[in-house]
Amino acid sequence: MAIGKDRRIVIVTRNTRVDELIVRHNTLAQARFVIESQGLAFDDYLTEDQVFKMQLGQLKGILNQIGKLHHIDRGLLPGYLFRADDVVLVLVLGQDGLVANTLKYLNGQPLIAINPDPARYDGALLPFVTRDAASIVHEVLNGGRKTQAITFGEVQLNDGQRLLAVNDFFIGTKGHASARYEISIDGKREKQSSSGIIISTGLGSSGWLKSVMAGAARIAESMGASMPKSTLAEGMRWDSDFLIYSVREPFPSANTGTELTFGRVTEKQTLEINSTMPTDGVIFSDGMELDYLEFNSEQIARIGLSATKGYLVL
Repeated sequence: MAIGKDRRIVIVTRNTRVDELIVRHNTLAQARFVIESQGLAFDDYLTEDQVFKMQLGQLKGILNQIGKLHHIDRGLLPGYLFRADDVVLVLVLGQDGLVANTLKYLNGQPLIAINPDPARYDGALLPFVTRDAASIVHEVLNGGRKTQAITFGEVQLNDGQRLLAVNDFFIGTKGHASARYEISIDGKREKQSSSGIIISTGLGSSGWLKSVMAGAARIAESMGASMPKSTLAEGMRWDSDFLIYSVREPFPSANTGTELTFGRVTEKQTLEINSTMPTDGVIFSDGMELDYLEFNSEQIARIGLSATKGYLVL
């Protein structure tokens, strides 16, 4: 099956560090001055930027010969409408997070992830390089490439709003104030005050959750205890049939407890959070803080496995 000029190929990228610095400081010269005045080498920023843009130009040249090419920035993902017949390629600037950010906005399309600079970025979710693009697109269209299913988490609010997570959810406040809520799972309920809750998928278990657990392990070791490896979410597959929740820094008091702070969320055992925050309560996923749900008093969030899945080309 040839793709044809009527089929869309969508490339999703994010700004380079140089792009972000120019936005912040107006000019390249001013950006260089700021970085070098801090004793840092600006040439590394420039090299990274040049390699990325060279790879992007080559990728566009290849794909323009195959189909109708669209190029969008990561920030436009929440409002972009992907059609069912789109082929999606992601050119990631060394961060697997862009793959996760993109997956949850797709409509069942397989996602092809490209590493623009393998010498700089490990890219665990980026198995391909630019020169692979043409052959991979055709193989995907002809069913010649396997895909890996990826389990999503899903939040549903009592007002009907819904949000997906490829890596993880954060439930807490916009700032550094304590989040206050009532948590319920497996028939148990508890009022809590904490710095927020992380709920991780299998794909996300090597990200934010891993760092939370690494800190907990060090605290346990300093107190003469140890944590079994099974509690570190090791071995979670990308298509795992459960999520893991972890409450960050729960505070014990006369009105708040610390018993329901870690565990599994399954198809039969969902997690329910009832907000008691008058303002500034939020839920966001995959680090996209601007794409959030307000979560204030009397709002109830139910977190579980989503029927929606992502598909990453292997």
